[in-house]
Amino acid sequence: MHFVWSSFVFTIIAFLILYWLLNRYAFGPLFSVMEKRRELIKQQMDEAAQTRQQATQYVEEQKAALQQARKDAQDIIEQARQTSNSQTEQLLNQAKEESMRLKDEAARDIENEKNKAVAALRSEIGAVSVQIASKVLQKEVDANAQEQLVDNYLKDVGIRQ
Repeated sequence: MHFVWSSFVFTIIAFLILYWLLNRYAFGPLFSVMEKRRELIKQQMDEAAQTRQQATQYVEEQKAALQQARKDAQDIIEQARQTSNSQTEQLLNQAKEESMRLKDEAARDIENEKNKAVAALRSEIGAVSVQIASKVLQKEVDANAQEQLVDNYLKDVGIRQ
């Protein structure tokens, strides 16, 4: 094998010129395109991470809002239940008060009617007593006649033996 120095030097010089030309006109723009592409991919990955973080935060906010809505719904249901119970108790108390009032009113009416009946009976008895006395005075009778006279008056007022 024979080594040719001139060829070797010429190859190195050609290689250096080619490297300089590629570096100046090909590698520079190629590397800048690759760098731009790398920056774009990095930016898109950062945006994706940020979007994922925002989505996670939004999901957590929605979960919290849903829990709050459930709690509010349960509070409303409990409040409605309590209102219903209090209204039921209030209606029952009103009904009891009304029935007690009606009962007391009926008792007063009964007492008034009883008093009227007693007063009417006393008046009637007074009138009958006066009639009996006037008849007894008009005629003096023995015990049998007096008993028969009382029976007649009792039949007149509606009491029968």
